[in-house]
Amino acid sequence: MEIKFWLNGKLIKDDVEPDTVLLEYVRSKGCMSVKRGCETANCGLCTVWVDNKPVLSCATLAVQVNNKKVTTLEGVQDRARDFGTFLAKEGAEQCGYCSPGFIMNVLAMEDELENPTEREIKEYLAGNLCRCTGYQGQLRAIKKYLARNKEV
Repeated sequence: MEIKFWLNGKLIKDDVEPDTVLLEYVRSKGCMSVKRGCETANCGLCTVWVDNKPVLSCATLAVQVNNKKVTTLEGVQDRARDFGTFLAKEGAEQCGYCSPGFIMNVLAMEDELENPTEREIKEYLAGNLCRCTGYQGQLRAIKKYLARNKEV
């Protein structure tokens, strides 16, 4: 099946099998930040943006992004690096395995919600699992990152 979509701003035209999962497809195109974690669409490691909305690429077929815009962490490196600094300063960057999907959701939340409360932050990020932290460092980092951006 032929698809056409934009991957991190680059037009892609390709033939794919109807059952090709987006996670595997974008990894085959060099987007190695997209990871498979739980195999049940419950951990958030495979989060990408489709038309600027976070989706689980392990539960999305490649054909579903036909004529759409797909963004991975590779497509938002400057913003990701900026937020990653806040994670590191708060001691929230442990092994880093969950970071790409987590960061994609934090950046999407920043774009979508204005002045989110702590409850809204927790609800937005409920689908991101981290096996290393207790989430408190991550929450501190998010709050400081969002507050800093408000002041700029």
